[in-house]
Order: sequence, then C-alpha cells, then structure tokens
Amino acid sequence: MAESLLFSVAETFIGKLTSRLLEEASLALGVYDDLRRIKDTSSLIKAVLLDAEQKQWQNNELREWLRSVRISRNRNTCNRNRIHDHNRNLKPWLRQIKHVFSDAEDVIDDFECEALRMQVVNTSGSIRRKVRHYFSSSNPLAYRLKMAHQIKDINARLTKVAADRHNFGLQTNYSDTRIVQKRELTHSHIIESDVIGREHDKQIIIDLLLQDGDDKSLTVIPIVGMGGMGKTTLAKSVFNDERLGEAFQKKMWVCVSHDFELKHLLVKILNSASDSSPSENIQNFDIEQLQNHLRNTLVDQKFLLVLDDVWNENRVKWEELKDLIQDSLSVFVKWAFKEGEDKKHPELMEVGENIVQKCGGLPLAIRTLGSSLFLKFDIKEWKFVKDSDIWNLPQKDDGILPAIKLSYDQLPSYLKRCFACFSLFEKSSLLNDFEVTAFWDALGFLPTPKQGENSGDIGKQLLHELWSRSFVQNFVDGGSIFSFGLHDLVHDLALYVARDDFQLLNFQYENIRENVRHLSVLQNDLLSQISIPTGLRTILFPDGANSTPFLNNCLSRCKYLRLLKINNSRYKNLPRSIGKLKHLRCLGLVSNQELERLPDSVCKLQNLQTLDLTDCQKVQKLPNGIGNLIKLQELCITTKQFNFPVELVKLSSLEILEFNNCDNLMFSFEGIQFPKLKLLSFSYCGNLKSLPFHIIPNIETLIIIDCNMVILSMGDDNNNQIPKLKLKLIRLASLPQIVTFPQWFQGCANTLRSLIIENCENLEELPNWFSTFISLKNLLIENCPKLISLPEDVLPNLEHLIMSGCPELYRRYDMLPLDKIGTRYHISNMLPLN
Repeated sequence: MAESLLFSVAETFIGKLTSRLLEEASLALGVYDDLRRIKDTSSLIKAVLLDAEQKQWQNNELREWLRSVRISRNRNTCNRNRIHDHNRNLKPWLRQIKHVFSDAEDVIDDFECEALRMQVVNTSGSIRRKVRHYFSSSNPLAYRLKMAHQIKDINARLTKVAADRHNFGLQTNYSDTRIVQKRELTHSHIIESDVIGREHDKQIIIDLLLQDGDDKSLTVIPIVGMGGMGKTTLAKSVFNDERLGEAFQKKMWVCVSHDFELKHLLVKILNSASDSSPSENIQNFDIEQLQNHLRNTLVDQKFLLVLDDVWNENRVKWEELKDLIQDSLSVFVKWAFKEGEDKKHPELMEVGENIVQKCGGLPLAIRTLGSSLFLKFDIKEWKFVKDSDIWNLPQKDDGILPAIKLSYDQLPSYLKRCFACFSLFEKSSLLNDFEVTAFWDALGFLPTPKQGENSGDIGKQLLHELWSRSFVQNFVDGGSIFSFGLHDLVHDLALYVARDDFQLLNFQYENIRENVRHLSVLQNDLLSQISIPTGLRTILFPDGANSTPFLNNCLSRCKYLRLLKINNSRYKNLPRSIGKLKHLRCLGLVSNQELERLPDSVCKLQNLQTLDLTDCQKVQKLPNGIGNLIKLQELCITTKQFNFPVELVKLSSLEILEFNNCDNLMFSFEGIQFPKLKLLSFSYCGNLKSLPFHIIPNIETLIIIDCNMVILSMGDDNNNQIPKLKLKLIRLASLPQIVTFPQWFQGCANTLRSLIIENCENLEELPNWFSTFISLKNLLIENCPKLISLPEDVLPNLEHLIMSGCPELYRRYDMLPLDKIGTRYHISNMLPLN
C-alpha cells in the first residue's frame, strides 16, 4: 500500500500472524520462534507508523504549498529547510517498510496455502497421497528449507527497519484512535432530494418548464456551476416533482459525463425513453436510424429530457457562488449534530461557521466535513479542522477539494485502505456491497471479524461508516443488499490518495507506475502495449479482452495475484496454469459468452473465496474437484450441466449461491445444508420446479427471476405451520404462475425490509396479512397489470414506494396524500425512477 496506509497494512499483517492455521504450520516447519520475533518486531514498527504518516504528509504537501506561494526568504525559507532536513529520509524508510511487509505477507500466505492443501488432503486423499503431498506436491524437504530461509530473511529485514525508527523522532501509538462515530442508518432520509436553500431555484426552473408557450418549440434550461455544488441534486428535485408528471407525457434522464459522442448519446436517450427494454438492437444503428427512431418515439408528446453531468472539452469554468452562508450552515448542522444538539454547543457553532465559509458553499464539502465531526464535542478537534494548513493548498481546475481531502485524512487507517479500492472503478459506477466486500476480502483489507460475524457483515459495516462520512452517495439499504455510488470529486480523491499502489489505465502511451500492486485496464487495445509488473495483486481485464499472450503472461508472471477479473472477454478457455495461482482469492468470469470450460486445475485454488461464472452460457459443466474449494464463500454458476456434483456439500463456507441461466437445473438440494448461506438466487432456470425449502429459513436474500416452472408453495400451506424466516429482501420477477403469495412468506414478517415484484402478469393481490410486515421499508411493484390494491396498513411504514406499469394500482393511488407514507414515493403508469 501507499506509505500513508501502512498502519493498516501492519495491523492486518500482525493479525495474520496470530491465526491458528499459521501456528500449526510454523510448528511443523520449525520456525515458530522466528514468527513470534517477526510479530514482536512488526508491533514496534506499527507503533510509530501513525506519527510517521502525519510527518510524511507535512513533508510532502506542506513543502509543495511553501513552494507555490510567495514567501520571504528569511523565516519561511528556514521553515522549509527545517521540515526537509528533519524528514528527508522518512519516505525511503517508509518505502522499505512497505516492501518488507508486502514480501512478508506473501510468505505468510504461502504457509496458509500449504496448510489448506494439507487440510484437503487429510479429508479426501489416500494415505499414500497424504504422505506425498505433505507441505508440497514435489519435495517436502526442499519446501521446508526454502520457507525457513525466507522467514529468517524477513526477520532480519524487519529488525533493521525497526532499529532505524529512532532516527526520526517518532511518537509511539499502538492503536488508531480515529474512529467513525456511528450514525443510525435510519438517518438516511437526508437524501439527495433533501435540498436546503434551493427551494427558490427549484421553483424558478419549474415555472420555466410549466410556462405557456409553443408546445412544439424546444426550450433549453442550463444549470451550471462548479463540481460538488449540487447541480444534479437540484435537477433530481425538479425531475421528481409531481407537478411535472401531469405536464409531460414522457420524462427521460441521461447521465452524459465525459461521453458526449453523438451516437452514444442518442442510444442513451432512446434507452431512457423506452417504457421497456428496446426490442431492436439499437447499438448497431447508424446516426440517421437513431434519429428517426427517436423522432418516432417522441412524436406528438411533450417531453422533458435531463442531460446530467455535461462537460465541455475544457471543463466548464467554475462560477462565483452567491453568499449562501446561512443555507450552507444549515446543511453543516444537519450532518455534524443530532437534531437539537447544535443549540447546546454555541462554541462549536462559532468554529463551524468559519469552517463553512472555507467550504465556499459547496454542499459536498460541507457534508463531508460535517460528517467527520459528527458527535465530536472537543473544540480542539473542530479548531484543528478550521486551522489546517490544507486550506492553503492551491486549487487547480481538476484539483481535490481541501475539505474532502481533510475529511479523508481523519478516516481510520482501515477505512482509508478500503476507500482506495474505489480508484479501480470507473466514474459513475453503481456498486453494491457484495461486489465491494468480495474485493476487500480478497485483498485482505477487512478487519478481523468478531465472533459471530462474517466478511459480509464487516463489509456492510465499513460501507455504512463511509456513508456516514459522506464518502459514498445514493446509498440505498435494500435490507440485505446495499447499493451506492461515488461523487465525481470523491472518485478523484480516491485516484489521488491511491496513486502509488492503484492504477486505472485508460489512455494509450500511459505508463504503468513503478510498484503498482492493483491494476485496472479499461481498453482492450492497451493490452498489447503494457508490460506487466510481477508484483501485481489485482488485475481487472477490459471488456472484450481477447489477447491470449497477455493472459498467459499474467498467469505466469503474477504468481501472487489475489484478485483476477476477466469479465466480458472473448476467451474460449483458460490455461491450466491458472491452477498455480495459489494465492488467488477472487476469480471473476462474468459474461464470457465464448468460454466453454474451466480447467480442473481451478480446483487447486484452496484459497479461492469467490468464483463467478454468471452468464457464461457455453460452459458445459463445473470443473472436477470443486468440493476442494473449502474457503469458497461466493459461487455464481451458469452451466448446461444436468446433474450437479454431490461434492457441493463440502462447500460449508458458502454465503452466496447464485444459479443463472441453468436451464437443466432440476435437483432438490437434498442433503445439502450450506449453514452460512445468506443469499440464494435462481435466474432463468427454466426447468427448476421446486425450491430448497430446508435451506430458506437460514438465508437473508431470496431472488427468483424467470423460472416459469417453479412452484412457490410448500405444498402444505394450509396446515398453519409457518416457518420462522430471516429474509430481509425478496425479489420475484417474471413468474406468471404467481396469483397470490404463499402463506409461508408470513414467516419473515418481522425481518423483511425490501420486496421487489416485477413482471408478474397474473398477480392479483397481496394478502391482508402483509399488514403484519412491520419492518417493510421498500416496496417496488412493476408491470403487474392485474394487481388492484395493497393492504392499507402497509403504506404508513414505507420509506420508498415505487409503482410502475400497474394501471389498476395507478388509478387507485394516483391521488394518495404524501403523508400516507414515509420519505419518498413515486407512482407512475409508465416508468420507475431511481
């Protein structure tokens, strides 16, 4: 990791040294005492890293500032030299620590790999095979000698850098006291549409849109301003205003971002204008065909089109802001205090007013800093923010706002490390907690779970903490699934803070930076131009990848890979050498339409935690030996296989199990328990007839999409035996056999938070017992034309109600008063809004 994140690296490494698996392996190899010395030395280094990180920032950032402003040559020059002399060797020392920790982690992981392999051999192999494979498949004695030598080398290197810590006057600190004050998730009703100080602007725009005039004329209303000012928030507030639903027959929202190429823009507009997925492949249309198609779509209709995030070639210059101090202060107070708490702390409010002024009225800056001070009542902490030197850093057109950089600096080390991973995703990406948690877990970034917790629980907790600090936005809690995005400026911050170890490769002739550990390549034609660093831990392939030499090179050179994603590629198969990536934790192969098989060598990857084969529709069967993947937590399957291997029963660590486009799936899961399973999903499994009801009581998410033959009834619904369920989210889509809900659904009345029902054409009612669902907060019903009513008692508890394509419901609830439900609702006969 970058030098600024080393404390978290050290903490994770020391945690590895305490595992029982490692202890047993070190005793067998005779290096137990060496590992204990490594742990003690690492603890000494960790104790000074927080102070070193702070001094490193001062050394780099402050000297940059001092060079950029005009200063007198006397006192300030002395200050510059003093800072430089005191810390001139600090960065190389931190770099040494970074390298030795990285190498040490590889050695320790190698131990764990061998111990896991022994575990598999002991449970499934013959006596002869057990002896032959003891700690190595070839030469156990050579392996022991090699590992013992590597351990002693790591010990010596750590001892040397630990001794050098005395040269820098560093203070010791054994724990990171920067904590995230917990903000209740119910506080999420401070959503993007909760605009403070923009009511007047909103009314002006609505008046312009509703004014009488020539209906055939095209009116353009621009909303311009600097990044983070809240332009998108204002536009969303206008777009969702119910008064516009009557004035416009069609409403479209298109995010343009940097892609203003005409053809791509027309495709986006058409996709937004369509009431359902376009039946034609408009991607292959030329511009003339797209224009004609759009004219036909919009003919004789008054429409509203919002083009969000429009950039010109040089980026729109930021305009001066009006004096909105009072409105800005209201936003700050809402994020920094619980309701009414601000009145108890007038001394903090005085400092807060100065902080708000320095934010220049930018809502993003105000929210992040307000969130960072939430439930902090020590005035010293507030004054530290107000008086920080970072406010004096010069701002360029594409620079990072001082306020959000300052908020980032106050994050605990473990959150900084996780936040850096967002730099590998493209701007405007919609993310979810399952994807991101798998990412963090594969790279070893998650804190050690407490008793009773798993990686999914920890991932949700960290995302909640980032949300509470306003580092993620559009945060939607679906019960068991979180979805979210990042503001463009926050994404810029991620790129900035992660630049040493993470790289998003997007342009031709861009060099891969030295010592990069995590690489995401966005364009297929870049694969032939780049040289692959051997120390990579992460590689994300671009869509359409088909370079076999690049793939083979990755697998042969990057033996320490933890995360490999080859989504949407055109490879027909993977080489057997992938089985040598024994450190690999996550293998993503989503939507590889040409992939026909997976080599059996994949099943040698005992460390693998995620295997995603979603939408690999030519894969004939799962690889032999899949039961050996004893650490597998997430398995997503698309295959033509008829009989699934019984060895799936060995996957006792599974938390997520998804079947997608498995038309031959018919088995009943008898004898398979999956005790840790949280999510079970069946999509486009045409021959699936029944659900594994013995598994369902333990899961939190159930998804069933386009499984025409499945019967939801347990077959014994009239015996009044309602199982107790833990379900938090249910999604049912394209299930024509559903007329009403089976009674066993009542078992989750106390836990269900989100219910999504889509394209259930024969659904006629939600039973009256739905009124007992006291935890239900989110209800989405789309394209259920026969559904005529909802249980009245359900509505008051809802926070989000979205109905679309349900004409009977539309007529019944179109005039529903706003106070009937919670924070937001949208009822439309046409199009759902997000």
